[in-house]
Amino acid sequence: MDTGTPLTHSRAMTSLPSASAASVARADAGRRTAVLRRLALLCAVLVLAITSLSAFIRLNRAGLSCDDAPDCYGQSLRQLQQGLPAVAGENAATAAARLVHRLVASAALLLVITMVAVCIAARPVLWREGSVALTLLALALCLAVLGRWSGDARVPAVAMGNLLGGFAMLALCWRLASRGGAPARRGLRAWAGFGVALLACQVALGGLVSASFAATSCTNLADCLTASVPLPWSALDPWREPLLSATPPINASGALAQAAHRLSAIAAMLVLLPLGMAAWRSGRRRPAALLLALLATQATLGLLMSGSAPPPLALALAHNIVAALLLATAFDLARADRGSSTPAQ
Repeated sequence: MDTGTPLTHSRAMTSLPSASAASVARADAGRRTAVLRRLALLCAVLVLAITSLSAFIRLNRAGLSCDDAPDCYGQSLRQLQQGLPAVAGENAATAAARLVHRLVASAALLLVITMVAVCIAARPVLWREGSVALTLLALALCLAVLGRWSGDARVPAVAMGNLLGGFAMLALCWRLASRGGAPARRGLRAWAGFGVALLACQVALGGLVSASFAATSCTNLADCLTASVPLPWSALDPWREPLLSATPPINASGALAQAAHRLSAIAAMLVLLPLGMAAWRSGRRRPAALLLALLATQATLGLLMSGSAPPPLALALAHNIVAALLLATAFDLARADRGSSTPAQ
């Protein structure tokens, strides 16, 4: 008597529920990934608004839009150093921006917590997306703590930390929001990673220029290099409180930061321009076109800003926004793959 057929039929019947459960798990993971992408896109918009509002508050307080500019440039720090409350740039626009900044930051924090819950609070766990969401949450909490010292900070390190943290959050949100596409080659990813590192250095140096009130230290690159030759490397120390004078140049030692920022901009351009062209040829045409357009925009803004010291508030704010988008785009090109994580069973 043949007993194999009932046994085979029994094994097939027991495998059906397992296959069905796996199919349901994959479908649920797909739905949650789609929801996560929409949340991440919304979070990216909020984070860009936060970084822009933060830049507006910082630049406005620095005196880029005060009535008697450029004489009032750096007045806020000089008042703090004299033991007086900083009032330069404290107008209705700054107060409104600060209120909106707090509201948007609170909304972004709640959204990040929601994203973490979408990734890890249900089965199957989205491990890859969850690790990015948890990094976002850690950055948001660190920035919330750092924000307590931002108002009366005298050292550039606080502003630089806020700037880099906000830009990093935007890049991570953009990565989570990106949809599938052709994977990048290993060489292109390494190239993009090097470009991201250069951009991060340039952003940090730009924050140092802004927070140390070095906009009037020099005008063009040649002047900045000449003025920075006798300066010690300690002039780049972000924990060093700038010593400001009442007349231009407000911070003469800021010429070294200006020179380093401009040289790093040239280096980043030399790396990112061929990166965009290589990404276009490899099939990554949408991020490549965006990268090249942002590069052209940033180069134009840099040239316009170099013609005025200090630059107008609108130009400086646009420079900050484009830098954030440029870093996020380069970071997206540096990703290892475009797929979602494999669900944990």
